[in-house]
Amino acid sequence: MLLPSDEAGRGRPVVLLHARPTDRTMWRAHLPLLAEAGVRAIALDLPGHGAASLPEGREAAPWADVLDTLDHLGVDHFTLAGNSLGALVALQVAVTAPERVEGLVLVGYRPHEQPASPRLQAAWDAERAALAAGDLEAAVTAGVRAWTSPDATGDIREHAARMLRDQLTGQLAHGEPSPAADPLGEGAAGTRTLKAPALVGVGEHDMPDFFEGGEKLARDLDAGEIVVIPGAGHLAPLEQPTAFCALLLNFVHRIPEPSRR
Repeated sequence: MLLPSDEAGRGRPVVLLHARPTDRTMWRAHLPLLAEAGVRAIALDLPGHGAASLPEGREAAPWADVLDTLDHLGVDHFTLAGNSLGALVALQVAVTAPERVEGLVLVGYRPHEQPASPRLQAAWDAERAALAAGDLEAAVTAGVRAWTSPDATGDIREHAARMLRDQLTGQLAHGEPSPAADPLGEGAAGTRTLKAPALVGVGEHDMPDFFEGGEKLARDLDAGEIVVIPGAGHLAPLEQPTAFCALLLNFVHRIPEPSRR
């Protein structure tokens, strides 16, 4: 399945993978910043999000769709930058095609098997209860409150609400697709095999789950200390695009150019 994409710039490819309650428009402020810095920035809609409608009855295998789309775009080697769901998909891509991944920038990651904190469970429960009651706007409000920081601007909150509303509307209409077998396997077995340079980050005001998950992931990837992005919640790149782009570009510029044969 080919995924909808936006891109800007020329140079080494950087693939931007969005969080669950969002779509590729979460990167609209990042594309010109990255292009100006001399990279080819590519933002994708993951299956079931944004304009990437999943065909009826098809299992969700976003890692395969990302690779198919990059093949279609003529992108061989690339750095992956993912937030939340996007961080998970970046890891899945990396274990599926490790020879193509130059680096990984992963923000707001939590493994599925990690028990949820009371704060995270309350956020899930509030969204589910609102949806069960048929109150889409209450679910959107709960989601925006959970995934952005108290300091987020009105424009950021409005953008997050629009993306979340679209995602939940599609979920209500079509249900959630069945996932294909995860190439990461159980626990950290898959991530520990990865050799690509990695940077793991978390928003300053994110839930404790993502600090814990990020710290464990950083250890598994031998990525050093996690980077805390000031003034941001779970959707840290959306709230702090300039700071995130500076972090990403500094990381990319330190990665040696791959040998081409």
